[in-house]
Amino acid sequence: MKNLKWYLGITLLPAFMAGHAVAQGKANADSTRMQLNKLMASKEPADRKALDERLKALAASDKEEEMSIAANYYYQLKNGKATDSIMNAELIKFPRGMQARNKEESVIFNTKDMNQAVIAYEAWIKKFPPESYPSLPLHEDRVSYDYARSYLANGYAKQKNVAKANYYIGLLEADFWKGNGYAGLAEIFYNNGDLNNAGIYFKKAMEVAGSFTDGKQGNSGAARFAASGYLGLCASYAKVLTEQKRYNEALKYMEIAIKGTPTHRADFDYRYAQILSALGRNQEAFERMDEAVKSGRATEEMSDLFKTLYVKVKGSAAGLEAYQADIRKGYIASVEKRLAKELVKEPAANFTLTDLQGNKVTLSDLRGKVVVLDFWATWCGPCKASFPAMQMAVDKYKNDPNVKFLFIHTWEKVDNPTEDARAYINSMKYNFQVLMDTKDPKTRVNNVVSSYKVFGIPAKFIIDKNGDIRFKLTGFDGSKEAAVDELSLMIEAAKRAS
Repeated sequence: MKNLKWYLGITLLPAFMAGHAVAQGKANADSTRMQLNKLMASKEPADRKALDERLKALAASDKEEEMSIAANYYYQLKNGKATDSIMNAELIKFPRGMQARNKEESVIFNTKDMNQAVIAYEAWIKKFPPESYPSLPLHEDRVSYDYARSYLANGYAKQKNVAKANYYIGLLEADFWKGNGYAGLAEIFYNNGDLNNAGIYFKKAMEVAGSFTDGKQGNSGAARFAASGYLGLCASYAKVLTEQKRYNEALKYMEIAIKGTPTHRADFDYRYAQILSALGRNQEAFERMDEAVKSGRATEEMSDLFKTLYVKVKGSAAGLEAYQADIRKGYIASVEKRLAKELVKEPAANFTLTDLQGNKVTLSDLRGKVVVLDFWATWCGPCKASFPAMQMAVDKYKNDPNVKFLFIHTWEKVDNPTEDARAYINSMKYNFQVLMDTKDPKTRVNNVVSSYKVFGIPAKFIIDKNGDIRFKLTGFDGSKEAAVDELSLMIEAAKRAS
């Protein structure tokens, strides 16, 4: 099942299109999935039998989308043999079908030399012309082609070949996805230090997303996906304008982002405060950063701006340390109050995994200790961003025999994940105990992360001495100190739990 990702369309497609990718949005396919979901949710023997019969019928269908649905559900049932069989049959039966098209598209993404990638793209387009596939609203049928075009544009942008980057990004057709493509290219230009082109494409991305916010283009999953990025893109465009010292323009778009966001976002507050400060509105800027710091989500650069603004507003640094101590005290009190509501009691799934030194670790052997599980991967940016804070937490509890940290590497994307994980951990000099949750060779599933029902990483679980999960958290943002404070409060609460 090594080719399952391109088959199910889960490598590049946004989440709302995972089912759409195999069914092409046909109403009968949606109805079929609803029936299958109902049967899968049932524990009645008759329903399990009906599910088996329905999947067999779909697998033998003369319609590609029905075969694809069967493969998708067999995958969910961890029946790798059935999935492989359907995949092979489908490729033979439909040599110009969607899955054959998607499989051959992967050649483009695996080609690092951009000139060779272009040759692969042109051959692929000739073999699988876009007009051969059903037309859908918002050009959703073109998104697979746009992924390839965006890959070429991004590749040339990384090489600072602006002309070719502009050419390939100009070929995008899927209205709902153009903003995503433009934004990705803008980030590359920004990282290259090319603020001019970064601004051009962030603005284009923002305008595309904005055109979906009034609902006039419908309320489909595709339209909602397009609209969802609007406020973030306003902030990104404001960031570029700020660095170009076009502060009044930056303020306009940052205010749209701020006003459209129902709760405070520390990153938005930081950008807004930067602009206000540049315009001499230091009191307003200080109030914004004060809010960000109090939320516990201020990064180091945000904290530095807060200190700078404190001095500007107060006239000196007198009282700053006491003020910060009061903020921290208030933050800890608010976190304690919140955690009291988030406390759960669920049995933690047992497992046995091998660490990077070849030692086997079984969770049930750690009864009597509070165990912190951290699911991560080397390709996961937020996972790695959280590690300095996690190292601080590990150091804090290094002399506490009743607390154990386990870092579980999962969802690997390389052939030798153990070496990949070891190289990263060693390069960063983290003293973590890393366990390897590699894919089952038969089902191609990472069993431990699946048993914890994880849908995004980093995912952390705090398990009490009785083997029950007490806290769950996903993602990472904010300062290292605030993250350690929150994790410490969870650990101490788990120690007291009974």
